[in-house]
Amino acid sequence: VRSAQLMAVRKVLRGRAEIVVVKNKLAILGLQRSGIKNAEELLKNLQGQNALIFSKLDPFKLFLLLEKNRVNLAARAGDIAPADIVVPAGNTGQQAGPVLSEFREAGIKTKIEAGSIEVVEDSVVAKPGTQISPKLASLLSRLGIKPIRAGLAIALAYENGLIYGAEAVAIDLDKYRASLLEGFSSAKGLAIEIGYVTKETAPDIIAKAYREALAVAVEAGEIKKESAAGILGKAEAEARAVEAKGKEKGYGAEKP
Repeated sequence: VRSAQLMAVRKVLRGRAEIVVVKNKLAILGLQRSGIKNAEELLKNLQGQNALIFSKLDPFKLFLLLEKNRVNLAARAGDIAPADIVVPAGNTGQQAGPVLSEFREAGIKTKIEAGSIEVVEDSVVAKPGTQISPKLASLLSRLGIKPIRAGLAIALAYENGLIYGAEAVAIDLDKYRASLLEGFSSAKGLAIEIGYVTKETAPDIIAKAYREALAVAVEAGEIKKESAAGILGKAEAEARAVEAKGKEKGYGAEKP
């Protein structure tokens, strides 16, 4: 975790959570003496370097807060590209000179315009999962491109004696929202089908009943203001069908 990244997260969490970075031995001693439930199970997971976040927010809200406040950082040599890194077309503001070789090595098409380097077309300089070379990191920094999306991730969460793994607190809001909308749509469709009247289903149930009543009236030939057009249309369609069938049989054909 870079210091700039940690400072940005501390600022976002101010008043809602506190980040404490201490050696594991000190953290273990403090947690053992705190008297919290299930402490031994929690301490088994204190391996490697850790930052402890203390908050009254539940782990799920804390996860969403951390995800929402990730920061863009300049790439360093050895970083892994999280997605396609694109150098956009346009004037770079870089003066023509030795730096041109860095553009060529990165596979970027350029031209000189009024003494400065211009990128001819959008260029993908790194694919997801590829390692960023020192020269590419330097070039991206010159161009002001910050491709590394960084932030703090919850490795383990503790609340009232319960321990949650990272996968348990990682909520995909878009997926969750889509699932709720799908569930609502299915439930509403079923309610309309069985005629279960609620504030949400009443307009659709009334509209469905109207359409069905109108269809029955048209089928029965019950002429009303609402059904007349449908009845006449049905009669005309049937007449045309009879006429077409007659022509197939040779009826109605002109005699020579």
